[in-house]
Amino acid sequence: MRTLTNSTLTAITCCLIFSPPSSAQKLVDPSTVAPEHREAAEKRRAEQIRQRGCAQKADVEKIMPRERTAFLNHCLEEAAAK
Repeated sequence: MRTLTNSTLTAITCCLIFSPPSSAQKLVDPSTVAPEHREAAEKRRAEQIRQRGCAQKADVEKIMPRERTAFLNHCLEEAAAK
């Protein structure tokens, strides 16, 4: 029983050490997209930039997690109104 536990812990540790770090969604690069989908990719990239800007603004203002969604929605609505 003890050996099973140690080998399980070793396997989990190896998985955690050698797994690549997960990261946020990458920005869409319209130049790498097929021409017929380029317009949609440009719109998606603009939306991603707005979302990242609002997320950075929330980080700078130290918005609490429970209020973050409301803050981000309000920020995105303001950005869309401009």
